[in-house]
Amino acid sequence: MSMNGTAAYRLHAGPLPQLVERALVSAQRYGFDYSCRPEQGRLLQVLAGGARQRIAETGTGCGVGLAWLASGATPEVELFSVERDPARAKAAADVFSDMPHVRVACGDWTEIYAHGPYDLLVLDDGGQAKGGSAADPERLLVPGGVLVVDDFTPSRAWPPVHAGRPDVARLHWMNHPALRTVDLPLARDLSAVVAVRRTDPAG
Repeated sequence: MSMNGTAAYRLHAGPLPQLVERALVSAQRYGFDYSCRPEQGRLLQVLAGGARQRIAETGTGCGVGLAWLASGATPEVELFSVERDPARAKAAADVFSDMPHVRVACGDWTEIYAHGPYDLLVLDDGGQAKGGSAADPERLLVPGGVLVVDDFTPSRAWPPVHAGRPDVARLHWMNHPALRTVDLPLARDLSAVVAVRRTDPAG
């Protein structure tokens, strides 16, 4: 979830997927301003197109990121997202009420373990290793599956830094032995960690 993410769409040039527009209306109605930004959304839409069976997300918010994912995924792919706030979970579920292959649950992020493994996993709240627990990609991803962790600040240094210190969360994913990982700049002030679960023994 990005600070001022919902407001960022006011400056967005070009059309948006209809489902994303529907989710934005919900976010604006509920005064939720931490939606994923358009730059993140376009990345999620593209990556969702490569999923074969299942996609999961933590931190649904009001459903904007999930709408980008659903807009990119093929109809046979199941999407599961978990949101800890009951009001936001209800708002997001309403956005997808006519899409039986998209499910929003209210609960802790760890509920994703019960429905995997996934072709694509987006950690937008719990499981990011940002001051809390880290999701286990070997349990949650199929071999070759893709992991996305949002909302980093671009860093040209190694090790990557945030607020003048080594970025422990980003280093967790960059150095994970089960993953091949890249820190992908999306805007001058925004990057995402994108990783693929290795299909070969880590070496």
